[in-house]
Amino acid sequence: MKPEDIANHRFVLDMKSAQDLRAKIQQDPKAGLKQAAQQFEGMFLQMVMKSMRDATPSDGLFNSDATRFYTGVLDQQLAQQLGASGQVGFARLIEAQLGRMMGTTPGGELPEAAAIASLRGFARQATLPAGAIQGAERVAGRVAGEAADAAATLPVAPGPVSQGARDFVNRVWPHAVEASRSTGVPAHFLVAHAALESGWGKSEIRRADGSSSHNLFGIKAGKSWQGDSVEAATTEYVNGAAQPAREKFRAYSSYAEAFRDYANLLAGNSRFSGVLGQQDGTAFARSLQQAGYATDPMYADKLSRIINGTTLRQALVG
Repeated sequence: MKPEDIANHRFVLDMKSAQDLRAKIQQDPKAGLKQAAQQFEGMFLQMVMKSMRDATPSDGLFNSDATRFYTGVLDQQLAQQLGASGQVGFARLIEAQLGRMMGTTPGGELPEAAAIASLRGFARQATLPAGAIQGAERVAGRVAGEAADAAATLPVAPGPVSQGARDFVNRVWPHAVEASRSTGVPAHFLVAHAALESGWGKSEIRRADGSSSHNLFGIKAGKSWQGDSVEAATTEYVNGAAQPAREKFRAYSSYAEAFRDYANLLAGNSRFSGVLGQQDGTAFARSLQQAGYATDPMYADKLSRIINGTTLRQALVG
């Protein structure tokens, strides 16, 4: 049996497997990607199975705390083995996300719609009551948004910052400095916010002809907006579940205009009074989320990680 097969078939309560995974990623990040992704898929499949169990009647003569405990362990073991088999396909999405974090694959966000479709397909293949499948679908919506966040907690080995990140920071830095003067927020916080919303410039909103809308902050074109706009696909979170949507976004003639409008939004709307003047990155991120800047329940955590992360820090000094 190959070493990776032994790792994939370990007992779920073996705590040493997590330590071995961390060591493997630190020693050889690329080699540890697949194994890490499989373990994450197993974790999320376990969430799906738990949702199914919760939606299925469990009263009976043989139902007790002991049987529930052993059933939970069995579900964890089955989820771990199913994740290692690659049949669901969610691990491939997580592997791509981990690779992007370590700079081994191109940038971009985890394709949430594909992740949801994959987990929903798995749930519907099972012969289960309708309530159990609905519960699994609710979990599937949460999983897509949580995958990148859980993956980011792995102690991945640091690597050189990508040229794309450096170019993005160099391109927007002068405009961030200008916006910093009117908001009282450090310029690198604003760069981090633009990086989160635009995927470091690689996923910025584009017009129908493919040209840039220069909208780096995902600001929507509401009824009061009198300027140019563009319609684009996005992801909204309803009760914590990610759902695809199409929205109208503001379009600008330059990044300078985009940063000025962003600064005006923060400074001119009372909702964002708690954001202005923030000097702590984590507090800045939380204030934006509390003000309702985005529907993603993990938005503050994602932004905080970019602000405090090595990619931004290295790009700024590079």
